[in-house]
Amino acid sequence: METTPLTQQTFEFNDKVLQDELHRLGLKVNHHEENIRFLKSEINTVQESIADLRIKLGKGLVIANNGTSVQEAETLVIQSILNQEKTAASLVCHLRKYEQTQIMKDVLGVVATLGKVNDDNLSSLLSEYLGIDNMLGLVCKTYNCIKDLEIYDNKGIIDKKEGIHRLAGTIGRPLDGRFTVFCLENIRPFSGKVMIDDRQRHLILHKPRLPSGEAPPGFLGFAVNMIHMDEAYLGYLTPNGHGLRETLFYSLFSHLQVYQTTADLRSAIPLINDGAISLDGGIFRPNGSFCLGDRKNVEVKFTVTASLVDSSTHGSTTEMEYQAKLKNWEKERLVEDLKREEELLKQVKDLFANLKQQLMDSRLISPSVAKRVQVSPTNRSPVTPGSNPFSATRGSNHFAASPGSSPFAATPRSNPFAGTPGNSPFAAKPPHMR
Repeated sequence: METTPLTQQTFEFNDKVLQDELHRLGLKVNHHEENIRFLKSEINTVQESIADLRIKLGKGLVIANNGTSVQEAETLVIQSILNQEKTAASLVCHLRKYEQTQIMKDVLGVVATLGKVNDDNLSSLLSEYLGIDNMLGLVCKTYNCIKDLEIYDNKGIIDKKEGIHRLAGTIGRPLDGRFTVFCLENIRPFSGKVMIDDRQRHLILHKPRLPSGEAPPGFLGFAVNMIHMDEAYLGYLTPNGHGLRETLFYSLFSHLQVYQTTADLRSAIPLINDGAISLDGGIFRPNGSFCLGDRKNVEVKFTVTASLVDSSTHGSTTEMEYQAKLKNWEKERLVEDLKREEELLKQVKDLFANLKQQLMDSRLISPSVAKRVQVSPTNRSPVTPGSNPFSATRGSNHFAASPGSSPFAATPRSNPFAGTPGNSPFAAKPPHMR
């Protein structure tokens, strides 16, 4: 069926109008999708801030230090180490009071004395997780210190007249068995970033996330960041500029996660890579094993004090609680904005699909006109990069409807000014009708 020039112009005009409208809608789709990505990123940031505030406020942690002062708590820990007779840790704690040899100067301390926590239960759990050998481990600054601690003869036998064994013999406290020594110079440090403006140099760790983007229920934080260090040890850095948290405590705890309950821990197992503990006694080790049965009293544990003040926290507890409320309100507003953007995106996509359907129907009605419409190869859809939403593929139109449903399609020979033969008021009448 041939088309008149006027009909062709009408089809081409309608086609151009639909193309322009589709392009405009495609830009709106991109705009809403960008807004959604931004809002999701903001929600994740706010959720991390809320989790950090909750950890600082000690949510879910029952502080139990029996009212002891910091000095009293430290004394109790040292006494518990001294009670471990014939151990290197006990010897070091004893010698620090009386003798300052070169060996003692290079020994930074015992693991149990280098960190503090603000909860007795958490202290017991972390100590149980590490085990007595690690808790009594000596921490040396350099590898030369380790070589000086123990000397061997030509046959590889320990020379009890040299090193730490000589010191043990002089006070009548000979060592029995092996002991663990950590060399800060040789420990592989944390490869990520630390909070430079934070006096405690907390590690910046990626929190576990559910598919929804939220933290798993009951997640309280990472054990390595729950250790508080005294000012005396904060100033120590390795020759490469790494502190105790990045070296010693990261080597001990890595990404060990802390949860409120064992049920929370087990629900989050797919998100746990380096083990986890729960405040009710659950322990899940990095090798996939669980610690079951009744808990025993821990002989040596970290110092417990309720008077710890996080140097990165400004203001009182009341101010932090107020900040947490503000963050929760901010999160609620962002979630509402996200829902609104998702609804707007759905509406624009539906309108885009309907308009594309009209364009396809219009071209199906008049293939000859469709062939005349040349779309530039660079005129790509902003919704699907690299694809032209205005070109229909035969047999693959997902938006196809019944032909003739386009309000923009003109009907051939439907010129309202064209009169029906014999009915035109301007037609000349035959002589017999004049």
